[in-house]
Amino acid sequence: MMTFYMTPGSCSTGIHILLEELELVFSADVLNLPAGDGQKPEYLAINPKGTIPTLLLDDGTALTEFTAIAWWLAQRYPKRQLLPADPVAQAKALEIVSDVTANIHGQGYTRIFTTDRYALRASDADAVVNQGKVLVQKGLRRMADHLATTEGPWCFEHFTIADAALFYVEFWADRIDLSMPEACRKHFQAMCARPVVKRVLMEEGYRV
Repeated sequence: MMTFYMTPGSCSTGIHILLEELELVFSADVLNLPAGDGQKPEYLAINPKGTIPTLLLDDGTALTEFTAIAWWLAQRYPKRQLLPADPVAQAKALEIVSDVTANIHGQGYTRIFTTDRYALRASDADAVVNQGKVLVQKGLRRMADHLATTEGPWCFEHFTIADAALFYVEFWADRIDLSMPEACRKHFQAMCARPVVKRVLMEEGYRV
């Protein structure tokens, strides 16, 4: 059985949604990163970066990074159509996932949630947080521009890994009352209406 290393309400929530969408059987190992769980030797032996999410496969292979895990799930279970059928659209889906994880999350939210990494002095903290909010909102506008090209609420014709990635940064924006473009708000609401998303949020201790 696969083991999924996660932290509730984090980027791993997007992978949690994909695992549940696929109706896979797995065990969940919850890590408290602020308490140092990610730096424990037993976890570093699995993921030397000490990050989440990590998916430990049945054969002992450890997959790390949101994009890699999401891509593997889509390739491993192609009938569930977690990627668009068209190769160009597949590349665009991976582009969205990369933009979410590397830029909106990796550059924007890190400044909001881990301000000390960027603020050389205590007096710099507010400026760093504000910079993070600007980066997040710029990124969400990019997402909104893409959503404007689709007919429904999803990033493509149907639910894909791109939607799971976009959801977690929308979820964070909603939690901290950061304004979102209307297209992102509609996407977020559509995601919250999915039974799997409702179940995952409840399992992770959140109300929809």
